[in-house]
Amino acid sequence: MPQRIISFHYTLTDKEGKTIDSSNGRAALTFMEGSGQIISGLERQILSMKQGDRKKVEVPAAEAYGVREENKIIQVPLQKLPSKDVKIGDRFSGGPDAHAPVFVVTGVSDTEATLDGNHPLAGVDLNFDVEIKAMREATAEEISHGHAHGEHGHSH
Repeated sequence: MPQRIISFHYTLTDKEGKTIDSSNGRAALTFMEGSGQIISGLERQILSMKQGDRKKVEVPAAEAYGVREENKIIQVPLQKLPSKDVKIGDRFSGGPDAHAPVFVVTGVSDTEATLDGNHPLAGVDLNFDVEIKAMREATAEEISHGHAHGEHGHSH
């Protein structure tokens, strides 16, 4: 079965109905099926839709950003952090690699900081209102590169 390029608009809400993110006012989000570009639980449900379809999609945390993992919460001495003025909400990369985990400061004492390496939406069940705007077969170039290209060809 050929891979498809799918463009969709979405509004993401939490279980209380509070909007977390939306593509309203922006270009539709475009991805290549099977490429891992969107969360698995959302992709699985989108793949059964057709162009023009609208659907409310519920994605459990395990199929979104995973469950919260307590072993990703660590205590770090303040002198080991790159900044001397650490405050709650600050973010630090776990290393020089572009894919290194990001840690968020969730607590600060006189001697150490609490860093949380969980994704901010880990443990959260997500609700999407999805509208499929376009679907087409992926080009050979897109398949070889592993992702969708822009409307007018290659656009990295």
